[in-house]
Amino acid sequence: MKNETSVQYFYLLSFSGETRSKPFIMAFFFLIYVVGVLINFSIITVIFLKVNLHKPMYLFICNLSIVDIFYTSVTVPKLLHMLLSGNHIVSSAQCYTQFYFFSFIASTEGILLFVMACDRYVAICDPLHYHQILSWRNCSLITFGIWAAALSNSTIFVIFAVYMSSCHSNVIHQFFCDVKSLTRTNCTITKLFLVFTNLEMVIFVFIPIMCTIVSYFQIFSIIFKMSKKSRKKAFSTCSSHVTVVSIYYGAGLVGYLIPAYSDVLDSIFNIIYTTIVPMINPIIYSLQNSNVQAALLWLMMEMCLLK
Repeated sequence: MKNETSVQYFYLLSFSGETRSKPFIMAFFFLIYVVGVLINFSIITVIFLKVNLHKPMYLFICNLSIVDIFYTSVTVPKLLHMLLSGNHIVSSAQCYTQFYFFSFIASTEGILLFVMACDRYVAICDPLHYHQILSWRNCSLITFGIWAAALSNSTIFVIFAVYMSSCHSNVIHQFFCDVKSLTRTNCTITKLFLVFTNLEMVIFVFIPIMCTIVSYFQIFSIIFKMSKKSRKKAFSTCSSHVTVVSIYYGAGLVGYLIPAYSDVLDSIFNIIYTTIVPMINPIIYSLQNSNVQAALLWLMMEMCLLK
């Protein structure tokens, strides 16, 4: 007989044994969470308030900030609660709910970064038709499509995951419930689940990365033919997105390619792309974009005047 059980709870083992370091770990994650939420919320606020930022590129940056707030909110508050209470047990329902929202947000960010690459491609390679292709109506439909596709994907993903039996262990060597950790606890991984997982990797990771690389080959081939002044301006609008994409996919892919026995490295890379990357994304965009810098400065001055 197979030793298959329906697990009622999971034990998140990451950071559980670091008693002396817990205050520092809590302070670290709390600081990252607060700074990330404040910066992303500031980006959303200035884009909403400043009319000159009501453009497709800034609409997508605004959506990216929303995604990044949710990204850290799905994992960090629960981690802080576990560190504060010392209770590292989560119910099966809580674990799969966290996995559902994490999958939803991760899928959204992957599609959004690809759409932002397309935005830069149209802006540089086909500027005369930019406002026609990326009209307000089209941008609204694209935004709705991004969130709807990610929601559908995460719903199907979790349905497949819930119906797998756990028999190896209910211990998760991670600070949140993700597909890699949950798969390690399961002994009845169906062929359908593996097919869906591989298909998801192709649709939401491989295709966007390859299309983004091809887009930037085209973009850079056009940029190098521009004048020095135009080239500098074009580079400034692309460099921030290239940096964000490189960090996000680099940390994410390395994290998921790490062998199952490398729990420490696994945790490190998960921390990078689930907490640090969402915090630095708006910083990268604000540092590279003079319009965002000016809008943030205006917001700070308005807040000072109100005081």
